Amino acid sequence: MHSVILAPMEGLVDAPMRDILTRIGGIDRCVSEFIRVTDGPLHPAALHRILPESRQGWRTAAGVPVHPQLLGSDPDWLAHNGAWLADLGAPAVDLNFGCPAKTVNRHRGGATLLREPETLYRIVSAMRAALPARVPVTAKMRLGYSDTSQTLECARALADGGAAEIAVHARTREQGYRPPADWTWLARVREAVSVPVVANGDVVDLQSYREIRRVSGCEQVMIGRGLVACPDLALVIQRSCSGEAAAAMGWESLHPWLVDFYAQVRERVVDRHVPGRLKQWLAMLAGVYPQARILFDQIRRQTCADQVAELLEQGSAAQLLAAPSSTC
Repeated sequence: MHSVILAPMEGLVDAPMRDILTRIGGIDRCVSEFIRVTDGPLHPAALHRILPESRQGWRTAAGVPVHPQLLGSDPDWLAHNGAWLADLGAPAVDLNFGCPAKTVNRHRGGATLLREPETLYRIVSAMRAALPARVPVTAKMRLGYSDTSQTLECARALADGGAAEIAVHARTREQGYRPPADWTWLARVREAVSVPVVANGDVVDLQSYREIRRVSGCEQVMIGRGLVACPDLALVIQRSCSGEAAAAMGWESLHPWLVDFYAQVRERVVDRHVPGRLKQWLAMLAGVYPQARILFDQIRRQTCADQVAELLEQGSAAQLLAAPSSTC
């Protein structure tokens, strides 16, 4: 039984992106961008800004569950806020031990904690004790901070602390997103713990999805950048696993989703920042869709949200559609 999970990616996979990708289809579950926990309770406004699905039954408009993710290093405050999320109906609480961002790591968040397996254990244990039994604690990690010397120790600390599932990005923090991801480590982690392991890293098409499952032995796969660059990848995977035809989406079908995405971003972000979000997505789509590169070049110097909207509306014009689209 296959399962595709949309990865949490700060500044990229936000609520509008989750909405679009889950409505296109094939995604079984989402994990939110991280919600930072420092030394106090979370404010409801912060939760609703990052995770508006919390007011929609913790599901996207397509009905796909969204699990909140917390980031921090204080076991007590993480547990306190996790319990609050559970009271609000969160289906699970995920913990971020994988973020490679320097700012996050400087403040003892994300992947820097992979140098402290005992801290991982204390955080997960505190969270598990604070939540009702019906609400799972899950975690995401990388293979380590600078090397893999503590990979298995960290995974065991998470599992022993009470994590019901561990998603593993198959790179260290210092490797960032440089290829290749080492999928063989996913198999080693899976063998070292008694809880399910979710495979993550470098899944960009149907072939790499099949290969990561073969190498890792994992039934669940988490995909981030691959789904942003190829929005119907999860649907292609789902259809292929069901024995159906798996033709990729063409530009003409994708273009209305871009228009929808831009409109949603304008509702959430001040106008001067809106064009940047569209440019970010087009730049990633350009590897699959030549039309995205053409449109990106047309708007790259535009900073006016209205002008970008006009160019986007014209983005299905014949000159763009004339360029053939690649397949995922």
